[in-house]
Amino acid sequence: MSSRKTPDATRRSERSRVAILTAARELIAEVGYAKLSIEAIAARAGVGKQTIYRWWPSKGAVVFDSLLALSEGADGEGIVLPDTGDIEADLKTVLRATAAEFADPEFEAPIRALNSEIINDAELAAIYREKMAAPVEEAKKQRLRSAQRAGQLAADADLDLLLEVLYAPLAQRWLLRSGPLDDAFADALVDATLRAFRPE
Repeated sequence: MSSRKTPDATRRSERSRVAILTAARELIAEVGYAKLSIEAIAARAGVGKQTIYRWWPSKGAVVFDSLLALSEGADGEGIVLPDTGDIEADLKTVLRATAAEFADPEFEAPIRALNSEIINDAELAAIYREKMAAPVEEAKKQRLRSAQRAGQLAADADLDLLLEVLYAPLAQRWLLRSGPLDDAFADALVDATLRAFRPE
C-alpha cells in the first residue's frame, strides 16, 4: 500500500512544481516582475501559498527556476557546450541558439521584465548572477579552455574579456531593439571575436 502512495505523491509534487513554474513564467509576462506575487502564482497554479514557500524562499527564486526550466541544463545534469573540436563552429552554434532564444517571445518577455528589475535591485542582480549567469559562464569558459589547449585560442587570452566581446553586442542589440537577432549577426560576432583572440 505504502509503496504505491510514494510514487503517487512524487507525481503530484512534480505536477505542482511544473504548474507553479509555468504560472510564474506566464504571470511575469502578463504583469511584470514588480506586480508579481506569490498569491497570484499560487492561484494560477492551483496550489496553496505554503506549497510554494516549501520549495522557494521568494518570488525571485520561483521566477528564476521558471526561466531555468526553459533552458538546457535545467534537468540537474549541468550545462555543457558543444565540443566538436572546431571552436568557430561551436561558438556559432551556441550564439545562434542564444540569439534565437532571445527572440523567442516565451523567453524574451520574462527576461526583459527581469532585466528591468535587476537594474535597480542589487539583491535580484546577485540572485541572477548566482543562479543563471555564473553556471552558464563557467560552461562557456570550459569550452574556451578546451580551445586554448587545442591551440585555437591564444594561451594567454583573457576568457572573461573574450566572453564580454562576444556577448555584449548581442545583449545590447536585444536590450535596445536596435537590430535583428539573426544567424548573420551571431556569426559576425564570432568571426570578429576569434580574430581578436586567436594565436598570433
